[in-house]
Amino acid sequence: MIRVLLVDDEWLVRAGIRTMLGAEPDIEVVGEAADGSGVVDLVGETRADVVLMDLRMPHVNGIDATAALRAVPDAPHVVVLTTFDADDLVVRALRAGASGFLVKDTPPADLIAAIRAVHAGDPILSPTVTRRLIDRVTGPERDERAATAREQLAALTAGELRVARALAQGLSNADIARELFVTVATVKSHISHILEKLQLSNRVQIALVVHDAGRDATDR
Repeated sequence: MIRVLLVDDEWLVRAGIRTMLGAEPDIEVVGEAADGSGVVDLVGETRADVVLMDLRMPHVNGIDATAALRAVPDAPHVVVLTTFDADDLVVRALRAGASGFLVKDTPPADLIAAIRAVHAGDPILSPTVTRRLIDRVTGPERDERAATAREQLAALTAGELRVARALAQGLSNADIARELFVTVATVKSHISHILEKLQLSNRVQIALVVHDAGRDATDR
């Protein structure tokens, strides 16, 4: 059973999602919140596996709540909800540790599939959307992130770097294994080492680092 927590300041949104998920035999809505305050405690009480997190909320927004959640042991997967498919806030949420995002008008079947996918460890973010989001962030901050990202990637072995680049292309573990002529177990091992070396929490953050670094920094 996948335990889901809904965090959105709109009651109708929460009610609609709760109704959609109620008919699924493997998904259970275990709690709701109208903003990000107290979400860490609520996750502890409900033992939620996946949190559907609105971005724009009063008091504590979805970005700060996501960062707080990802800092606790055995953190749940966070999928941010937005009304825009290329919102700069989404980038900040992904950097805070969200496993992906969904627009609020996502069809019910796709929402259910996304919950199951992120619970299984797959990010909910296409490489095309990743590039669009990253391209929206410009200026000096982008240059600073590029320099930092290049330093981070310099700590990886050649094999780890190849896996990181493949992750940034949106490939699954099986696809990466086929492309690099290695086993899936080897891919998983590389990903674990990358997360540890770069002090990241999920695959999406690895992809963001690769995109931040730019193509020249990953050609080795």
